[in-house]
Amino acid sequence: MFLTNENKLNFGGILLGVVVTSVLVLAGVLWFDIPVFNFLRTFNCKFFVLLGNIFSAKNWVVLSAIVLLVFFMRKSIQTGFKFSFKDMYDKVKGSYAFWIFSSVFLAVSTGAVLKYIIGRARPIFYQEIGMTGFFPGTSDAAFHSMPSGHAMASFAGLVMIGILAPRAKWFTWTLATVIAVSRVCAGFHWPSDIIFGAFWGILCANLVRAWMVRRERV
Repeated sequence: MFLTNENKLNFGGILLGVVVTSVLVLAGVLWFDIPVFNFLRTFNCKFFVLLGNIFSAKNWVVLSAIVLLVFFMRKSIQTGFKFSFKDMYDKVKGSYAFWIFSSVFLAVSTGAVLKYIIGRARPIFYQEIGMTGFFPGTSDAAFHSMPSGHAMASFAGLVMIGILAPRAKWFTWTLATVIAVSRVCAGFHWPSDIIFGAFWGILCANLVRAWMVRRERV
């Protein structure tokens, strides 16, 4: 989405994405978050809760790290192992496993900082006492609603998979969208939280792709 045909960053597209996302998030906070949240909550079911448990940000990081470790061990068996960071990096840098892990890790780590800075109260406060709002700098996870960690990690990982396997793009994007929407249905996030999270995950996947391709050409 934010890459040219030469796998370079499309800064015009990124700027447009920032503007559109900002408008949608602001509109959500000021207008449509509550009515859309109340509507989507009527579709809550055990499947959406299960989906959230499987595709949590933590699980994305752990699973992608395990896949990367397996790839590294296999490569080490084939070529030998040297106790150096450069050797480890050289073995994995061109692998799809490393690209997916890097996308997920970048999205989750930077997203954690955004959650802390923004400090948005989760919908549970609205459901229980009718309270909404922002409390920047709060370490309590109950105030880390924006952006959605599930949306960030899922879009980062699945969009990268779609980039690497274009024929599967329709499936990866659909799955990422379902995972993100399920977080609203299950009552853990506002609609604008998943919009922000989806944008951030997509951006991180594209940044990693552009950087990796550039490193390979150096």
